[in-house]
Amino acid sequence: MKKESSVPLKCNGIAVVLLKKIDNDYKVLLLKRATPILRDVWCYIGGSIEEGEKAWEAALREIEEETGITKVSLYISNKFDQIYSPYEEYIYIAPVFVGFVDDGQGVTLNDEHSKYKWLTIDEAINHVTLPGNDEVLWSIERHFVKRKPLEYLRIGK
Repeated sequence: MKKESSVPLKCNGIAVVLLKKIDNDYKVLLLKRATPILRDVWCYIGGSIEEGEKAWEAALREIEEETGITKVSLYISNKFDQIYSPYEEYIYIAPVFVGFVDDGQGVTLNDEHSKYKWLTIDEAINHVTLPGNDEVLWSIERHFVKRKPLEYLRIGK
């Protein structure tokens, strides 16, 4: 009898979709990567969970590090970014958070990104590079833009 093998799951990162009301319409922040990994890819915020951090704490830290934004209402989206790595033989999975940005906050990029854009959901869906990001954005549009998000999903009520 052959032994079965499995592909391990690795969950050591997070993703965040930031929303901001601009001209009476919610816009999504997309960032253009400037690092060797995913260079020139348009995506939302992503990053690692540091030792001792909860995933939502990493999300808030990454928001500030990558954009300079500090005032945000954070929610659990109940969606996950995922990708299979054929070289390291694991499936990477990251919880996706949704952050509503307070008015008056501008974006200050760190060196991980070269550009940013605030786009409508439809524009963002057509602009993201990685497969699966579009599905995350559709879900966020349905549950966070077109209707008021459940209070249960809010972090730090």
